[in-house]
Amino acid sequence: MFFQMCPHLLCFLLLLCVPDTHSAKCPEQCVCDQIQLTVTCNSKNLTHIPPTLDEITVKLDLRGNDIQELPPGAFKHTPYLTHLSLQRCNVRRVKEGAFRGLGRLVFLNLANNNIDILYQESFDGLSSLKQLLIDRNRVEEIQPGAFSQLGFLNLLSLTHNQLVYIPNMAFQGLQNIKWLRLSHNSLNYLDTEALAGLFTLTRLSLDHNELQFFPTETMTRLPEVTRLDLSYNPMTYLGEEVVSMNKLTHLFMDHMSLQDLDPTAFSKSSKLVHLDLGHNQLRVLQPFSEGTSSLARLNLAGNPLSCNCYLRPLREWSIRNKVKLLGTCGGPAHLSGENLEAVHPQELRCQSQEAMLRAEREEAARITPPPTQEPKNKVKCPANCVCEADTHHSSCENRAHTKVPRGFSPDTRLLDLRGNHFHFIPSSSFPGVAQVVSLHLQRCKIVEVEDGAFSGMKGLIYLYLSENDLSSLSPNAFKGLPQLTYLHLEKNRFTGFPRGAFSLVPSLLALHLENNSISRLEPDVLLGAGSLRSLYLTGNAIGNVSPRALEGAGDLDTLHLGGNKLKEVPTEAFSKMGSLRDLRLSGNTIRWVGPNAFRPLERSLKELYLDNMGLEKMSPSSLAGVGPGLRSLFLEGNLLEEVPDLHPLSSLEVINLAHNPLMCDCPLLPLRMWIEKVNLKVRATCANPPELIGRRVKDVQVFRACPGGESLPSPPTVTPKPAKAPKATKPKPMHLKGPRRVKMLKAKRRKGSNTKPTAAKKTTKRRSMA
Repeated sequence: MFFQMCPHLLCFLLLLCVPDTHSAKCPEQCVCDQIQLTVTCNSKNLTHIPPTLDEITVKLDLRGNDIQELPPGAFKHTPYLTHLSLQRCNVRRVKEGAFRGLGRLVFLNLANNNIDILYQESFDGLSSLKQLLIDRNRVEEIQPGAFSQLGFLNLLSLTHNQLVYIPNMAFQGLQNIKWLRLSHNSLNYLDTEALAGLFTLTRLSLDHNELQFFPTETMTRLPEVTRLDLSYNPMTYLGEEVVSMNKLTHLFMDHMSLQDLDPTAFSKSSKLVHLDLGHNQLRVLQPFSEGTSSLARLNLAGNPLSCNCYLRPLREWSIRNKVKLLGTCGGPAHLSGENLEAVHPQELRCQSQEAMLRAEREEAARITPPPTQEPKNKVKCPANCVCEADTHHSSCENRAHTKVPRGFSPDTRLLDLRGNHFHFIPSSSFPGVAQVVSLHLQRCKIVEVEDGAFSGMKGLIYLYLSENDLSSLSPNAFKGLPQLTYLHLEKNRFTGFPRGAFSLVPSLLALHLENNSISRLEPDVLLGAGSLRSLYLTGNAIGNVSPRALEGAGDLDTLHLGGNKLKEVPTEAFSKMGSLRDLRLSGNTIRWVGPNAFRPLERSLKELYLDNMGLEKMSPSSLAGVGPGLRSLFLEGNLLEEVPDLHPLSSLEVINLAHNPLMCDCPLLPLRMWIEKVNLKVRATCANPPELIGRRVKDVQVFRACPGGESLPSPPTVTPKPAKAPKATKPKPMHLKGPRRVKMLKAKRRKGSNTKPTAAKKTTKRRSMA
């Protein structure tokens, strides 16, 4: 009779007996939030996707594991996922259909893995995806149709990969793309249809590539692009009407090699507002022709501008058209350093009337076109190769040549011979091509480069010998290359550093030797490479660095030693590295960083990478000396329970302490005090004591009981609110068994029941009972 009068109470009591099916499906070693429907399994050495994930999981974070392959249907048991993070998981291959069934996923992060090929159906099933990040992988091939199912994608990021070529229609199917990021690759040429079909694209990033000519035909296929970044590409000249983009408003072409450009170069981009030509080699610039009436800012900073009579027309044009000029005069002496905006046109004059007339005659003679010649029908080209007269590109890629072809046009600028079977490069293999700027010899099975193999290539700047079988180089291998600046020798078979091979390359700035088998750096290996600025040795087997190893390259700016077998920081080797700004030691097995480890770099070091090393302890004075200048410090993925005092790092802009087992007790108080003082986002969470696992260091109150911690702010008083149900866009627990138990418990509490709630804790952490 009583239960007939109180049917709701009967229902409530019965539901209390229903087991909590949700909390029982949290994988071991993971942290599950049953309210937010998130699962976090960071850095747990997982080798596969956990099979016991709750079906209603919305966000899954698997960063820092060892999931080398994503098989078909890898996430078929979690169809409600909206966010998936797989950074730093050593993923090498995404098999076709790996993401099928994830029709609700909107965010996918695959950055910092080892993916080299994007297969045709790798991303099938991601019909709602809006952001796809594949940065810092090894992608060198995009198969046709790889993105064909991503019709709602807004952002595609492929920065810091190994792309040298993009096939036609590579991005077909991206019907809503807004921003495509291809920065920091090795692209030297874009086919006409490489970016075709991207009708909604508004922003394109192609900076830090190897484009030597503006890809006019390719860009005309992008009708909606308003912002284009081509900075840090080795272009030297812009021709007539080369930039023809109707809606372009912002164009960045700084830090290139521009020496001259035609006055009509931008006349077909009538909406251009901001043009950045900073840090090029421009001495004189003519006023732009009609068609650039919208231009408001022209950045010429960092150019060696001659502020004489030849610059006067540009200054008068800028005043007349209200274009703000940024930059300073490089000469003559009385105007050197003056802002362009502060120089009056009347001040821009040559030394005398006679000198002016003479200079004008010389200029007229220089620009007078030569007599019209009979047009040539075709450019000179060897058999089984393709040569283009308009771009000065010649390619014999993947043509099974066993000897280096000869007979290329003397006007050739880019020569692509990759994918052949040369085995060795004889002496003087490239006669008559002195103007070649970029030479590609990747994947040619080259075992030997004979002395003087490239002799006569006086204009060569980029040389690619990657992915061959080289194990040694003679001191005369690169003889006759006075302009060689960037040399790629990664993925060969070097077991020792090729000592002496670079002494005849006076202009060498960047040397790539990643992914070889070099075991040690012996004394004076860089002797003769005095111009070297960047040395990349990631992914070798280096276990020892001699104190004198880096002598001879005192101006070295960047040194990458990640992924080697170092046991300690090679402090002595840095003793004469007064210019080193970027040092990367990630992925070595350095367990201890001793006192003054980076003291020799105290005046120059800006970026320091000590992540994912298994680092257990740092001396309190390990960072002594680098404080005032250091801007970025990466310590994530280590075994640190404490960190040294960071207060001296007064210029720090980025710090990462994530995935360290920090002990949130009094020894960590200096870190807590520092976090309170700086205006930085600090990723640091407690791993001990157990009751504080997963809490942010900034949020725990244990430090207020430590000596000196009394000044820390008290936690704000917050009136607890009943937990809200997930939003309608997320799957709700009520869709599964026993939903009403949670709902009715909340209703009961709102009525003021004195019964203490015991169900549905906010977070659950499963541990082994063993």
